Amino acid sequence: MVFRSIILFVLAALAEIGGCWLVWQGIREQRGWLLVGAGVIALGLYGFVATLQPDAAFGRILAAYGGVFVAGSLAWAMVADGYRPDRFDVLGALVCLVGVGVIMYAPRG
Repeated sequence: MVFRSIILFVLAALAEIGGCWLVWQGIREQRGWLLVGAGVIALGLYGFVATLQPDAAFGRILAAYGGVFVAGSLAWAMVADGYRPDRFDVLGALVCLVGVGVIMYAPRG
């Protein structure tokens, strides 16, 4: 169940961050409306993937996903834009991922 949840978080991050990046490329980098449209579709896919999480608590899923988004955004920037995170970027992302673990996978009574 945890493995499935992690895979869904990764897929959601790819869809959301990729969608935002495509919209950014289309608008800010003036690369065309086709990229904007593809980005909008990817963002819709993100919303769908998030509903597949095994936990039924919307607030918990979205709060935990926030940490995945932070770390995923830095990873995306490294791969797609050649961004070089500094040690504080990395530390912040690790703190966020620890938060994901606590929110999603801590034992509850």
